[in-house]
Amino acid sequence: MIEEQYPDFTISRLGECRIPSPIKRRGFIHDEQRVLFRTTLASVQASIAQGKEPPSMEVAGAREKIYFDPSKLKCAIVTCGGICPGLNDVIRAIVLSLFHHYGVKKVFGLKYGYEGLSYRYGHAPVELTPDAVEGINEKGGTILGSSRGNQDVGEMVDTLEQMNIGLLFTIGGDGTLKGARGISEEVTRRGLKIGVIGIPKTIDNDILYIEKSFGFETAVAEAKRATYATNVEATGARNGVGLLKLMGRESGFISATTVLCDSNVNFCLIPEVPFTLKGFLAALLERVEKRGHAVVIVAEGAGQDLLQATGERDASGNVRFADIGLFLKSAISTYFREKEVELNLKYIDPSYTIRTLPANAHDSAFCLLLGHNAVHAGMTGRTNMVAGFSHGTFTHVPIPLAISGRKKIDPESGLWSSVLSTTGQESTL
Repeated sequence: MIEEQYPDFTISRLGECRIPSPIKRRGFIHDEQRVLFRTTLASVQASIAQGKEPPSMEVAGAREKIYFDPSKLKCAIVTCGGICPGLNDVIRAIVLSLFHHYGVKKVFGLKYGYEGLSYRYGHAPVELTPDAVEGINEKGGTILGSSRGNQDVGEMVDTLEQMNIGLLFTIGGDGTLKGARGISEEVTRRGLKIGVIGIPKTIDNDILYIEKSFGFETAVAEAKRATYATNVEATGARNGVGLLKLMGRESGFISATTVLCDSNVNFCLIPEVPFTLKGFLAALLERVEKRGHAVVIVAEGAGQDLLQATGERDASGNVRFADIGLFLKSAISTYFREKEVELNLKYIDPSYTIRTLPANAHDSAFCLLLGHNAVHAGMTGRTNMVAGFSHGTFTHVPIPLAISGRKKIDPESGLWSSVLSTTGQESTL
């Protein structure tokens, strides 16, 4: 409990900042500026009562002095894991900030994730300039390509040394950040001065100590379009049931937030809240008999205890889940048939449509600021950290903290209570 309440937000640094920043502006951020981790009066009072300073995070932003000499610095950018709205926006923001804010002229893109740091694949780095990233923010995916899976940390650091890279920006989720931590630890072991900065990319929005990751807003906006279609299908037929599967391996934030965007959803099933097949099917039948239709959202990681485990893992080491969407589609059809109740079921899975989209306006602005703040942090010699966002402020979060678990929905939280109020479903199924 103590570790959870008092996390250590200390950010590692490569050394002292002695070089005046080339940025000509007022309002530089000072290291003393911090954001409280917990903001309730009770939590602050509890810390004071225990004689401890309330845990807080560094505020992100440009500093008056920097660590790296921009005229001598070479940087690299890598995108890893599944693609996600906003990847190109972040790449562009990093490149433009390095060039125009700091005057860094050598920026390389590493192809196909961490494979680009391994000699085994022969992926040549791509030089990134403002011209090279012109307009890429209007496209989905990543111009650098991506991949899953671990690479040899020693080989990756060898490549960084050989390329004389001083700053590495890793754009990705939990697996990517674990790789970034490994690189940072190997850099430290060798006594090198290479900074490693993470930018949080995950549609699932499941990175600890970070309120929101990029791509999430776009995913919810597109998911709402899918719920509209699901509802139209459900209401367009007698005893219609619309079943929509959304992403969310261990965290149901997309599903829950989509419900709040569209009050036509009647059931929301997420990984954090177990349900029984018998209870869900009975409640679904009751809803259809009373109202003539129903709309169901299920997150991909929900109800895995009801399915036979695949026993497989993907390239990132994640357990390969059985398909809860197809399982429920079959179970619902069988149940209604056994009850001799007519059913018109439509099943929609827009997962790959969602992740391939370009970022929407809100996400694009968020990506720009994440990229800028990642560059500001890197130029000051901070390392083994991820650019975060908390309580409306951009922050610095140590990578070891960010990967120490997964952020999940608390079934006792206001968010889940709001979902239950919106759908009308029982708290237990």
